[in-house]
Amino acid sequence: MKIAVLGGGPSGLYFAISMKLRDTAHDITIYERNRFDDTFGWGVVLSDETMSNFEENDPVSEKMIRDNFAYWDDVKTVRGDEEMTSSGHGFCGIGRKVLLIALQDRARDLGVNLAFETDLTDEKIAELKQTNDLVVAADGLNSKTRTIYQDKFKPEIDMRQNHFVWLGTHQKFDDAFTFIFEKTEHGWIWAHAYQFDDNTATFIVECGPETYKAFGFDTLNQQESIALCEKIFAKHLGGHPLMTNANHIRGSAWIQFPRVTCENWHFENVVLLGDASATAHFSIGSGSKLGMESAIALADVLNAGKPLQDALQTYQDERKLQVLRVTSAARNSTEWFEDIERYLTLDMTQFSYALLTRSQRISHENLRLRDPEWMAKAEAWFQKKAGGTAGRSPMFAPYKLRDMTLQNRVVVSPMAQYKATDGNPNDWHFVHYAERAKGGAGLVFTEMLCVSKEGRITPGCPCISEDQVPAWSRLTDFVHAETPAKICAQIGHAGRKGSTRLAWDGIDKPLTEDNWDLLSASAIPLMDGNVVPKSMDRADMDMVKDQFIASVKAADKAGFDMIEMHAAHGYLLASFISPVTNKRSDEYGGSLENRMRYPLEIFHAMRAEWPESKPMTVRISAHDWMGEAGVNPEDAVAIAQMFKDAGADAINVSSGQTDKGEQPIYGRMFQVPFSDRVRNELAVPTLVAGNIYEPDHVNSTLMAGRADLVLLARPHLADPYWTLHAAVELGDTAQDWPAPYEGGRRQAITLAERAKALAV
Repeated sequence: MKIAVLGGGPSGLYFAISMKLRDTAHDITIYERNRFDDTFGWGVVLSDETMSNFEENDPVSEKMIRDNFAYWDDVKTVRGDEEMTSSGHGFCGIGRKVLLIALQDRARDLGVNLAFETDLTDEKIAELKQTNDLVVAADGLNSKTRTIYQDKFKPEIDMRQNHFVWLGTHQKFDDAFTFIFEKTEHGWIWAHAYQFDDNTATFIVECGPETYKAFGFDTLNQQESIALCEKIFAKHLGGHPLMTNANHIRGSAWIQFPRVTCENWHFENVVLLGDASATAHFSIGSGSKLGMESAIALADVLNAGKPLQDALQTYQDERKLQVLRVTSAARNSTEWFEDIERYLTLDMTQFSYALLTRSQRISHENLRLRDPEWMAKAEAWFQKKAGGTAGRSPMFAPYKLRDMTLQNRVVVSPMAQYKATDGNPNDWHFVHYAERAKGGAGLVFTEMLCVSKEGRITPGCPCISEDQVPAWSRLTDFVHAETPAKICAQIGHAGRKGSTRLAWDGIDKPLTEDNWDLLSASAIPLMDGNVVPKSMDRADMDMVKDQFIASVKAADKAGFDMIEMHAAHGYLLASFISPVTNKRSDEYGGSLENRMRYPLEIFHAMRAEWPESKPMTVRISAHDWMGEAGVNPEDAVAIAQMFKDAGADAINVSSGQTDKGEQPIYGRMFQVPFSDRVRNELAVPTLVAGNIYEPDHVNSTLMAGRADLVLLARPHLADPYWTLHAAVELGDTAQDWPAPYEGGRRQAITLAERAKALAV
């Protein structure tokens, strides 16, 4: 193939090398607009895993890179006068210029043509497209090729809010990858520092937009800006100056990071590579890694004997998913630094842990493998703060709300069973909830208990009123007598989501007969064909409020330890909160304050009837997933603040299920960021669920301070004894099992120890 590579950065060079290694007959020319030794970054970070990939692909260039490495194993966090170091991270750095020259030499040795100082105009790119079999656009995050053909590639560029400047220094920071956080008269400013050769380190300075403006960085020239950074970080620089290699840029050289994604990576004979197709924020150090690994993947498919279009589509299909995983982690890291002021008041141990796990790529147990001594100290800090037992994981720390003390932080999430008869719970509910209380969780939620038969979701949903007190008392008596668990009644009203079929008969579809009348904030049916609800008038509101009050009294009489008001997922109270479902023009519609009026009225009425010693929480939807039309995470903070001010002991942060037009973005622990924001912006306890299914997920969420209690739903459907089994998996022998099951506990521990021994 005759190939033109646009851009002589690491991605373009490594692609050319990889192609030549697979077939020396390829005619490849790299076109670069700068001189061969121009580079506007300082160091490049690569992991041990990445270097293994490079060694497999090309041992020669891998050795050239490795021979010029600076290695470090530690990550140091410095905040004011505090510092903390963890080990075992296994990274290495190399100067960007050294890397480029090494790759240039290798490319030349393999017969690649290198054309520097080539002006890649629109006309030149079009010409290369006509005269080559393939054009590889490796022309960076500001890709001209992507811009020219943007109607084909369909890029989205999200300019992130923080400002940063890429500097260097002869203060080597050779003992650790170092994060430095300094509080100034204009707010917090921080640096990412790491060594990349014998006498130089990268020193990236970053801050939020308010601090950037307050310091006047937008008006300073480069030397003035550098002098100010030297003053701010003087005690960390050891007398060494800061340096720039961006003298070609006018102004201060501070920039914002553009997060680039593209719907398509190729069209006709043009394909995007590296930052041209997707960018990963510098805070996870994966930009060059991603580009070079994509170069290997592209070379593989182009030499697999497929027609060009099939090969390019295979490349996009296979590589795009891998890149998405890293860029999603990079997005998490980006947003963490954008919201840094939420976390800077955390204890240094928790702050360091949150920093290390910010991208969600590094897990709790992975950190333990890297530095078991540091992790042991961190867990001991968490347990001491919680009043727990040293040597146990965060999930096994106790937690207290009012007079209710939980033995651990694992919660059985509310899960509809659809097994009630005429609103009454039965033996199914007793066995279901009792079994999970025996399973070791600190707290068990009921499914939503409806305040009236008309407030049910389906004919199979249970109620909580005086009529159901005996059945629920039977359950709570068992839980309290036979287990250490506590039990919570989640209380709600289905609103417009009522009068539907059992889940397995067609979830959310209307009943085929015997539908009942519905109430909601506005007369909007859930779907075409569903019952159209009545827009509630004041008399309806008073009636439903009385029903909530009666349900609270029944819950107390039945012996529940805690109640939760369900104001999420599009049910009645949520229908008032969301602008998607609330189209009222009276004092209960319009502004968020108006839309919250009735839910807060219900909350106050419930709290007034619930014993002072017992906690009460509220479940909210932090995101309707309806774009600008619905509740978003910023609104969720305001909603949570109102419930906190009303006396909520904690906020159960959920999302979605408001409307069938939603477009949720799922993923592992996908609701944890919403909980994190509510908890750390408002200093209010939170509970969170959402694709959480491993002990690692629970521990990392708790240890980083992203929630106080963690709810698991489907894992508890699959395994009522999830908590007991998690303790065995983690080697925690302090977890109590029911006395009759002691033999099972001993066997489980023995089998787990045997399996670990065999694995070694």
